[in-house]
Amino acid sequence: MKEIRKIFVLLCCLALVACNPKQTALTEIEHPNIILVLTDDLSSIDLQYMPKTLELIGAQGATFNQHIINMPLCCPSRASILRGQYSHNTQITDNEKPEGGFEKFYTLGLEKSTVAVWLQEAGYHTALFGKYLNGYPADAPKTYIPPGWTEWYSPNGDSRYADAAYRGFDYTVNENGTSASYGSKPEDYATDVLGGKALDFIERNLKSGAPFFAYISTYAPHSPSTPAPRHANLFADLPLPRPPSFNEEDIKDKGRFFKQNPLLTEADIKGLEEKYRLRVQSVQAVDELVANIYATLEQNNALDNTYIVFTSDNGFHLGQHRLLAGKNTPFEEDIHVPLLMRGPGIEPGLTIDRLTSNVDFAPTFAAVAGIQPPAFVDGRSLIPLLQDRSFLKWRNVVLIERGGYQLSQIPTNVLVSLPVANLTGEREPSDSPYDNQVGGNFKGLRTLQYTYVEFQNGDVELYDLENDPYELQNIATTADPSLLAKFHTWLINLGTCQADKCRNLENKK
Repeated sequence: MKEIRKIFVLLCCLALVACNPKQTALTEIEHPNIILVLTDDLSSIDLQYMPKTLELIGAQGATFNQHIINMPLCCPSRASILRGQYSHNTQITDNEKPEGGFEKFYTLGLEKSTVAVWLQEAGYHTALFGKYLNGYPADAPKTYIPPGWTEWYSPNGDSRYADAAYRGFDYTVNENGTSASYGSKPEDYATDVLGGKALDFIERNLKSGAPFFAYISTYAPHSPSTPAPRHANLFADLPLPRPPSFNEEDIKDKGRFFKQNPLLTEADIKGLEEKYRLRVQSVQAVDELVANIYATLEQNNALDNTYIVFTSDNGFHLGQHRLLAGKNTPFEEDIHVPLLMRGPGIEPGLTIDRLTSNVDFAPTFAAVAGIQPPAFVDGRSLIPLLQDRSFLKWRNVVLIERGGYQLSQIPTNVLVSLPVANLTGEREPSDSPYDNQVGGNFKGLRTLQYTYVEFQNGDVELYDLENDPYELQNIATTADPSLLAKFHTWLINLGTCQADKCRNLENKK
């Protein structure tokens, strides 16, 4: 009987292969190539204007519909991508020192063990093209190359907001230990220059047969969102998206950092419209780069042994909840970003509705390479989601946070009264009601149904995303006290978790 069952299973497997002759199992290829295309501040609404990316990566691979960023700010997110850790464990909680930036990442010695180091030790040729960590290279030499990178092409000016690389022209790049300068001609446009170097790296390694990891980190569509000259006249009449949360009429339910923002003026909205058009224009070169990557792989018969991942370091809000342009809030616009992945064994057109996070990239790439990530990793490999989704035990929550503060052990009975007390308070002084980092430090939980947030000033917000996807009504004052207590206890534990403890806590309900 057992032998008959074995024969039956074998015949079924052969039938599946016959029906899908081009489908390669995820486990069949040793050391497949890995390409990560990481955009800067791309929101979910921007992706609709990247048709090549949607067709070549999304339609031919998997779309992750619930990809949540742990800390929706550039440097903390990039540190999590490199290390596979939540921000409270990397200790990178801002874009600049003393709480973050390249300087802190470098000082803490975190570069000694990143996904690049692991892959290089496993025999991969590794290369970074574009933005690394905010502030790079700071006080390190202009030609400094972090451990783990076989090749290195990263702008090495003052990599904060005013850096020329963000503007697309007149910048310098550390190219494998030599500084190269680029000017203001159309062919000097940063996305094209860095993308061209990435394509050259990919083609060279495909010809040599060496497995490779290409980390392509664009500056688009980060402000000032300079488009390539060839795209500067596109989308001239593109309307600004105005979801129900846009210029929200009633925000009295929000916490103190949000609820006193005035309604947006006509001038505010006009500025947002122009910014949105520039953002969409600027990602056209990225869309073309993705198509060129695909074409290079196709021409070299390498599509079947290469994984391409497309995503963003964080999202971006433009007028939602009366906020001007920015990020680093717990709202969906900032924490919920696109994630597309194609490659061997991934079913074309697959959609995945499980919760994923930027802490998952490093362990995923390690799994693809067939290596075990270090014990400090908090995230988990996405490969099981691509193989067997029906009965897989998976996380039920993603930790979201801003700032490096520690949650207090507030008794449950006090916690339940917090929303009522604090929602009547005055907004704390701020340099601007439209500060990009408005909202204060927070820690929170994002489940499939809820977003629950505790702010450092004591405000609590709770949104039922199934019934209120635009987060118009904070229900913290009316929710079942037992639900608030459950979330508070869960958050206290998850907010300081490490490694296996994080994964075990995430799997709870």
